[in-house]
Amino acid sequence: MNECVFKAMSDGTRRKIIELLKEGPKTAGEIANHFSHAQPTISRHLNVLKNANLVVDQREGTYIIYRLNTTILQEWLAWLLEHFGGGDNAE
Repeated sequence: MNECVFKAMSDGTRRKIIELLKEGPKTAGEIANHFSHAQPTISRHLNVLKNANLVVDQREGTYIIYRLNTTILQEWLAWLLEHFGGGDNAE
């Protein structure tokens, strides 16, 4: 599993961004409205998520729209379940 994914998911702000994007695509401004952080801080968090391929962006006019990359999230969750289990190995 890509270490970038673990780094990205280790931060509470980035996990909250993932939760927001579960609701649907959003611009950086729409995401930033949910935080007290400055816009550049949110942009840095979005870049970490993009580098981990957890989110993808697409320019639409003057906006950049961010969406979840559900394939990577599913792979990450499958890896977590495989290695840290759903209780099958509990004694």
